[in-house]
Amino acid sequence: MRNLFNGYILATLVTLTLTELCGNNMNQKICILGGGGFVGQHLAARLVKAGYTVRVLTRQRERHRDLLVLPTLELLEADCHNPHVLQHYFQGCTAVINLVGILNEKRDDGRGFARAHVELTRQVIQACRQAGVKRLLHMSALHADAKNGASYYLRSKGEAEDLLRAASDLHVTCFRPSVIFGPGDNFFNNFARLIKLSPGIVPLACANTRFAPIYVGDVVAAFVQSLNNSHSYGQSYDLCGPSIYTLKELLQYTARLIGCKRWIIGLGKSPSWLMANIFQYLPLFRPITRDNYRSLQIDSVCDKLLPAIFTFTLTSLDEVVPGYLAD
Repeated sequence: MRNLFNGYILATLVTLTLTELCGNNMNQKICILGGGGFVGQHLAARLVKAGYTVRVLTRQRERHRDLLVLPTLELLEADCHNPHVLQHYFQGCTAVINLVGILNEKRDDGRGFARAHVELTRQVIQACRQAGVKRLLHMSALHADAKNGASYYLRSKGEAEDLLRAASDLHVTCFRPSVIFGPGDNFFNNFARLIKLSPGIVPLACANTRFAPIYVGDVVAAFVQSLNNSHSYGQSYDLCGPSIYTLKELLQYTARLIGCKRWIIGLGKSPSWLMANIFQYLPLFRPITRDNYRSLQIDSVCDKLLPAIFTFTLTSLDEVVPGYLAD
């Protein structure tokens, strides 16, 4: 995975032009929370390519030293849950981007999601105010809903959006993607890992849940294109890819690409719930948890087409996934 991302970084640097390096964006510093993660790494590289100065806050600086090859990026080790730290590092920034999020928590009680999504968002809003930062971009999730969300994950994401909507003194834009794919993802790569470990049969929970996977390059393009666009202020954008697949179809697609013949068996609701309860307590690799099961009761697809504010063309699975999964 590291070699794949290094290649992405080098390709980004090669395509940098003198105009981009000397453009007006060089006067803008963007602070990214969660910039060391999958989406964050791609977004940081795209922002640097567009001429921005980028400040990435991360809990473990040494793990993300690959980002230091980007010429206008500052990588800082910081506790993003400390409001004083946030205020300090937001100083001098023209915008803040919050990508922090978790898909699982240690206990199935919602407290982990509340801390990562709701409490941190509240602290980010306050730190933006104290540091004089008006522009705030936020990563949410498709079907986030504080009251009616199907899971702790979706409810906590919805609560965070409610806080942001209430912050009328800030220029906030939220992004609500379906599952995101691309080099270094935890989606297809985990599928491939699961398939390779299976003994010929893969029992699959929630096999008929539908997804519209979106390419990470398209997600970061949406962030960058909206950054200085006042028409995006106060908006929440659902982001989906061009095609819809069931979870079973995505697993079958993965198996074909990696050359593994497997019999994928879709499980009904009761067996799926039983599997989620079993995997809930695994220490490391958890293909599904109880809260994942709840989220999977809703199809991760969009009701609307990509808004006209975005000018990029959506990328299909076949354009990208074989390049990093079939190696």
